[in-house]
Amino acid sequence: MDVESGGQTDVGRVRALNEDFWLQDPAIGLYVVCDGMGGHACGDEASKLAAETIHNYLGHSERRALIQADPSGESSIQAITGLVRSSVEEACRVVHDRGLSEADHRGMGTTCTMMQMLDGKAVMAHVGDSRLYMVRDGELHQLSDDHSFLAEAVRFGLITEEQAAKSEHSNVITRAVGPHATVLVDTLVFDVLPGDTFLLCSDGLHHYFGDEEELSGILSDDDTQAIANRLVSLAVERGGEDNITALVVRAPEEETDAPRVSQVHADFAALRHIELFNELTMPELVRVCAAMKTISVEPGQIVVAQAATTESLYVIVEGELAVELGSEQVAELSSGDHFGEMALLTERPRSASVRALAGCRLLELERDKFYSLVQQDPIIGIKFLWKLAQTLSLRLDNALHTKPLAHVDTLDAGLYPSPFEPRRSDPGPAAND
Repeated sequence: MDVESGGQTDVGRVRALNEDFWLQDPAIGLYVVCDGMGGHACGDEASKLAAETIHNYLGHSERRALIQADPSGESSIQAITGLVRSSVEEACRVVHDRGLSEADHRGMGTTCTMMQMLDGKAVMAHVGDSRLYMVRDGELHQLSDDHSFLAEAVRFGLITEEQAAKSEHSNVITRAVGPHATVLVDTLVFDVLPGDTFLLCSDGLHHYFGDEEELSGILSDDDTQAIANRLVSLAVERGGEDNITALVVRAPEEETDAPRVSQVHADFAALRHIELFNELTMPELVRVCAAMKTISVEPGQIVVAQAATTESLYVIVEGELAVELGSEQVAELSSGDHFGEMALLTERPRSASVRALAGCRLLELERDKFYSLVQQDPIIGIKFLWKLAQTLSLRLDNALHTKPLAHVDTLDAGLYPSPFEPRRSDPGPAAND
């Protein structure tokens, strides 16, 4: 992919040493930002060593051959994601070994946020509180989750964002590359669409950009190098209390693979309108998309058979299907509808058959993929089960009452409002795998 990119870093106004390090290699589609742990031994060496280790690992000829292969197949993208994760794990081992070899290097460590661009896709690997943002169609989305004490406390509802902003523990991170021999690495696979703009940055930059509209507006400018320069300059002007790094990457506007782009838009349009998923944030929706696979169904084909035991939830992207009890059609389903969600939770036989009335394209979430998803991100599981419980409650009430409660105001129907913060804006046809 012929991307544009530009990077800039600055020591800031307070620190004497710049412990940030950024690296880009457009020839192989690799972009990395590392932030050495301030106050720890040799943070500047740790960040540089981690980034260069990742570059060397992924630049190896045999690994490059795999990464540059067609990433469209599930096995291929899993293999590439494994290599990206392994590159950060290798960086952790190398930095840790360096810390053990010299007394004044003991405890050295760094954050790491990296993006490996592929053909129409990208893989993120992330450790610490540096960040990866994406701007698509003028909307800003944070794709990485901060591994910090405060961010995780907010995420799990222990404190509010207002309390976190006033806390003295803002610099406490819960994961880093190097202090220990191994580290848990977050990975995320997502589609890259024409004009998508990405920002990899250290906390010394994102600390000064709480206004999402401002950051989105700056990232929508034309020149990626000018964007990086401006972001760093603004962070310095606003205090520059830490080292500051910005690396801006933009996908080309030209796109020859129109069917792929249309499919990405359609998949996300279907998912974001499903009640079971409407509590999910942008990164959470991306993870759900990555766990799903696309299946095509011919007219007349039975997707699930009554009394059969199957293990998948289905989302209709295109087409129409009939729900049948015996020989009787009892309902029709169309784009944006879903069926089979109880198969994720029970092994009971299907209560009805679902048959395609026309050619259809579906997204399928298998039970083992669902389990893996919620094990990696329990918040997704909690949100999904919350909405499923409310949906089943309404179905039961509708079965027991003559007046359909689904058409009554939620609070009047006796359901509690969501405990989760709503999405600040509709994510639109964002990312998917």
